[in-house]
Amino acid sequence: MLLLNLAGGALLTLAGVSALAQVPAITDPITGARPGHEPGVGESLPRSDRAGHILEGSPNMTVANTLPDPGIPEDATPIDYLRAARASLLVGHTGQAQQSLEMAETGALNAPVRSGAAAAAVNDGLIARIKDALQALGRGDNPGSIHMIDLALAR
Repeated sequence: MLLLNLAGGALLTLAGVSALAQVPAITDPITGARPGHEPGVGESLPRSDRAGHILEGSPNMTVANTLPDPGIPEDATPIDYLRAARASLLVGHTGQAQQSLEMAETGALNAPVRSGAAAAAVNDGLIARIKDALQALGRGDNPGSIHMIDLALAR
C-alpha cells in the first residue's frame, strides 16, 4: 500500500510540473507586452479588431493593439486601401478599417509626386482626407469616416 501511495504521489507531482510548464508567459503589467518579444518579429500582442489609439489624449494605454490585416496585396495603391477601409467600415470592422486607412496614408506619403504644383496639391488633398477619415474613426463617427473616404476616392 505504501508503494502504491508513493507511486501515485510521484505521478501527481509529474503532472503538476508538466501543467506549470504550459502556463503562458505573463505580460508586463505596465506595457502589456510579452516578455522577450522582439518588436517587428512575429505576431505582436495585444491584438484587437476595434479601432483605437487614433486621437491624442486616448485612454492611458501605453501599447497600441495589433490591428487585423486588410487582406489585400502589399503592392496595393492608397486607393485600394481606401476601398478596403470603406468596405470594412460598412460591416463594422473598425480595426481593419483603421489598418487600411493607415496603410493608405503611408502609401500616399511615400508615393512619388509628379512634377508640378497641381499634382502636389492632389496628393496633399488625398493625405488630408485620409487624416480626416482617421480622425472621424477615432471619434467613433463611422459614417463621417466613410464620407471622408468617399471624398478621397472622388478626387
